[in-house]
Amino acid sequence: MRTLLAAVTLLLTAPLLAACGGEGDTTATDPAADPGATSGRSMPTEVPAARGPVHTAGIATVLDREGPVLCLGPVAESWPPQCDGPRIVGWQWRDQQGIFEHQQGVRWGSFWVAGTWDGTTFTYRDAIASALYDPMPAEPSPLPEPAVRHSSAELEEIAGEVGDLPGALSVYTDAGHVLVDVVYDDGSLQAWADDTYGADVVVLRPALLDG
Repeated sequence: MRTLLAAVTLLLTAPLLAACGGEGDTTATDPAADPGATSGRSMPTEVPAARGPVHTAGIATVLDREGPVLCLGPVAESWPPQCDGPRIVGWQWRDQQGIFEHQQGVRWGSFWVAGTWDGTTFTYRDAIASALYDPMPAEPSPLPEPAVRHSSAELEEIAGEVGDLPGALSVYTDAGHVLVDVVYDDGSLQAWADDTYGADVVVLRPALLDG
């Protein structure tokens, strides 16, 4: 009889012991709660090329020290200014007479610029000087609701990771999102970010737009 009672007791307590686990056991977690959890796709390594024409999202600086470049990121407010960006093929300053500055062997000006983009080089087609540029007024689009909510610390961790995206210009957090200014995105960079961190947690803002 004692043997039978011991066996019954062992059967009843076994599930509790298994639930408690030992020191080497692991506990299942929600992958979405881990800001670094990925879908298995590695981070892209190259800035995408555009299939058709592109233009700057707004006014950009064209700077020429040893050849013209299109400055899509921050511009240092020195004289002459300092900035960096992709090389522009086909740009001629003689076509922009009277609407650019020239100091200490450096030429620069502010323009809306259109052309093509192969992932590394911008080929010039057209430009409008900032003084003549009159964009259609538009209300800023609200940020989409992120699929996953992250803490401030997790968002900072994500920001540190996506700063390595190809063509990243600046990264900052805002209202539950990580906003990334990039040179150009054909949709593949945003798709990777959505798969990795959850839809609309990371929002990419390209400096070059299709059209």
